Amino acid sequence: MLSTVASAAAPGSRDELLYIGTWGQNQVHAVRFDAVRSTMTPLGPVAEISSSWVAVHPHRPVLYVAGAEQGGFIRSFRIDDSTGALRQTGEIETEPVPTGSGGLSYIAPTADAGALLVADFAAGSAVTVSLTGDGGLGAVASSVQDAGSGPDPRQAGPHPHHVVIDPSGRFALVADFGADRVFVYDYDRAAHQLSVGSVDPGSFATAPGSGPRRLAFHPEGRTIYLLSELTAELQVLDWDARQGMLTSRQLLTTNAPDHTGSTSAAELVISRDGRYVYTSNRGDNALVVFSAARRTGLLTEVQRVPCGGVTPWSMCLHSSGRWLFVANEASSTVNLFHVHPRSGRLTDTRTSVPVPNPASISVRHLGVGVAGFTHS
Repeated sequence: MLSTVASAAAPGSRDELLYIGTWGQNQVHAVRFDAVRSTMTPLGPVAEISSSWVAVHPHRPVLYVAGAEQGGFIRSFRIDDSTGALRQTGEIETEPVPTGSGGLSYIAPTADAGALLVADFAAGSAVTVSLTGDGGLGAVASSVQDAGSGPDPRQAGPHPHHVVIDPSGRFALVADFGADRVFVYDYDRAAHQLSVGSVDPGSFATAPGSGPRRLAFHPEGRTIYLLSELTAELQVLDWDARQGMLTSRQLLTTNAPDHTGSTSAAELVISRDGRYVYTSNRGDNALVVFSAARRTGLLTEVQRVPCGGVTPWSMCLHSSGRWLFVANEASSTVNLFHVHPRSGRLTDTRTSVPVPNPASISVRHLGVGVAGFTHS
């Protein structure tokens, strides 16, 4: 394991730094982004480590990297803002007993940066890991085990794909690909701990074989969007924060009307003002934009655009709302799209950088904080 890679040492302006996790390449790559000139400059690999997911601390120059190997490993790295280079500072194994291949599918700091939220795809569990004041890795604070299975061969058991905290801070919602459920766990904000309710965790059942993958709360806090991978469907749900319950209100497809072949949706992000929802469809190699009704949060498709490559695995909205970064895994490129400020529509800038099999993107915004996924 190489904890420091200096190939990124190309001093430049204090532009933003994109960190990109790679699928099966055991590398983290860095890219320098100039938002004024809308240019991306590849800095090459900055860590030689399994990187199924990456996430930047919201305030500190720290990058967290989730591994795909056995054991559920998370590593922390100190970011050199002037060069983009990384220096490993910590490592934690989140599985008490290694469960096999698959590893972690998602990590993200909580809003207060007191802990990391972790989806352990292989182990079927959702985990929290405490963070120190300077962003260092603490200990595993809690772990809850999902249960269930689905009809697809990939759904032999529970496989959490995403964890979010609801706006009230009282509940953690887990989209479980394998169980065809969104599980609702109690969340202790002070201790950063997940726990089962008084009897069993609440849950919302999706259609059998749908494979829930991503969740995003609308800023008003009463609506949540759910993207399912295997059916490529986008669902609008009501969220009752008093009882921790979900109710379905709308179901849409992200597939094109003439879709044929494999079906696979991947990423879901929402604009900061809640007016637009963006999804990626790997079966159609497309990005699909929806507008959200102001009063109800219900969605209307407004645009479908090619992703600029093949297999759009992940996406990241810039903090300004003007740019969307797309990780096209099979074509090994990260592509830049412009976001229209009023219509929310996307325009392919034709700007891209080569990155081997990119799977996730997180942004270190130098100066005033960090941009990243707008998941709650």
